[in-house]
Amino acid sequence: MATKATIYKALLNIANMDSHYYAEHNLTMAKHPSETDLRLMVRLIAFILNAEEDLAFTKGISQEDEPDLWKKSLGGDIELWIELGQPDEKRIKKACGRSEQVIIYTYQEGMAEAWWKSINTSLTRFNNLQVIHLDFEGDIEALAKRAMNLQANIIDAELTLIEDEKSVVVREKSWRER
Repeated sequence: MATKATIYKALLNIANMDSHYYAEHNLTMAKHPSETDLRLMVRLIAFILNAEEDLAFTKGISQEDEPDLWKKSLGGDIELWIELGQPDEKRIKKACGRSEQVIIYTYQEGMAEAWWKSINTSLTRFNNLQVIHLDFEGDIEALAKRAMNLQANIIDAELTLIEDEKSVVVREKSWRER
């Protein structure tokens, strides 16, 4: 019998002073059995950093032809494709060919740096690609709960996630700008 996904709910209050985006989002996310709490939280962070009304989670890990998050136009065209981790060049090429803008968020320092060193020269031809590494100050996995109520403040490209007495700071390091 196949293991089912675990449902997580997140109530987000986002105050992005950099882009002047202020909104509340009530999200439901499915955590695949093979997904870690860290990856789940990175998906949530990617949503916060790119929050818009039309940004949506996809089927994610279980779907080969979809990113972790995307924004589609009313006509069905993919405007924003967001990947997590260290995708291979074939997947990046497909994403850049199908979407106006592609963002890859890396988050595991040692593995991400090794991946970036091995792949970065082969990505120069993609003008719509951005690669961002996320650094965490605090225990991001401690915020992962089945029901989350988070305040997300962004100022000067620094995200602070707050829940009750806990807070985590997330800093973006741009490895490749679009």
